[in-house]
Amino acid sequence: MEYNVENLFDCRHDTLKHDSEYLPHATRGWNWKRYHEKLNRIAKVILAASGEQVPDLVGLCEVENAYCLDGLVKYSPLRDAAYRYVMTDSPDERGIDVALLYQPSSFRLIAEQHIRIPSHELKRKPTRDILHVAGRVLSGDTLDVFVCHMPSRSGGEKLSEPYRLFTARILRHAADSVMKIRRTPYLIILGDFNDYPESRSICQTLGARKPRKDIHSLNLYNLMNGKQGGTYRYRGEWGILDQLILNGTFLKQQGNLTTSYDRARILTFPFLLEEDENYGGDKPFRTYNGMKYHGGYSDHLPVCLDIDLKCPVP
Repeated sequence: MEYNVENLFDCRHDTLKHDSEYLPHATRGWNWKRYHEKLNRIAKVILAASGEQVPDLVGLCEVENAYCLDGLVKYSPLRDAAYRYVMTDSPDERGIDVALLYQPSSFRLIAEQHIRIPSHELKRKPTRDILHVAGRVLSGDTLDVFVCHMPSRSGGEKLSEPYRLFTARILRHAADSVMKIRRTPYLIILGDFNDYPESRSICQTLGARKPRKDIHSLNLYNLMNGKQGGTYRYRGEWGILDQLILNGTFLKQQGNLTTSYDRARILTFPFLLEEDENYGGDKPFRTYNGMKYHGGYSDHLPVCLDIDLKCPVP
C-alpha cells in the first residue's frame, strides 16, 4: 500500500525546519487534538485497506519525523498490528519525509539506504530522499522496495519538470543497480510522483509503462497506467499522481512472487471522499482546505497491490 497522508506534522517546532505553520499558535490552528485525530484516521485507512489482514508493507509520504510514526504504530488503533518502520531524514526545508511500515513476521529487514538528491546541481531547493529498503519475505526471496516523493510542481509543471526528470534518473540508476546484483530480482517502486503515468519522468526516464504481452524481467511496469479515476483531484479533474511500479519478474507468473495488472487498485472507501460542490462528483476528503481545517483524511487517495507468494514446502 502507498498513501500520501497530507502533512502529518506534530505540534513541536523543529528549529532546523520550516514547520511553523503546523504549530498551535499559527494560522492553521494545528493542535494536539487534531494531530491525534489525524493519526486515528490514517490508522483507519490502513486497517481497512486489506480486508481481514493489514498490508504487509505501507509506504507513506509527507510524514514529519519518527515521533509521528511512533504515534501511529504505537498509540493509534494501528498499535495491535505491530508494525515497525524505517524512514528518511531528508534536507527538505519543510521537514517532510517518506517512510515504510513493515510487518516483521512477513518482511525481515535486511538493509536500508537513503538516496540523497543533489539538488544544488539544478539550483533547486532540497527535496526528499528516496528510501530503499531490502527485506527477506516468507518464500526466502529478497524484495527491494523504493519509496519516493518526487519534487513538487511548485512554480508550474514546465519549470519544475527538469527536477523530477533529474530525480527519476537517479531512481532508475538505483533500481538498475539492484536488479543487476539479485539472482531473481523482485523490485517495487511506490510513492507520490507529482507526475502522471504518461509523464516523461515515468514513461521515458524511468521507462515504466503499462504491461503488455511481452514482459521482460528487468523492465519496469507501471500498474497504475490506464486505471480509471485518480488519486488526486485538481479543479474537478482526477489524475493519478501515486504510482505502483515493479519489474517484470512479478508479471511473468513463474517465480515465487507473482501479481498482475488487475491486482493494483485505488482505494475509494466512501469515508475518504466528499462531494465536490464546485465541480460536481466526489473529491478526496482532506485535512485542510487551504488554511482552513476541514477534518478529513488526506488530499490523496491510497493505492494498493495484492501479491501472491509461494512458500517453500517444509
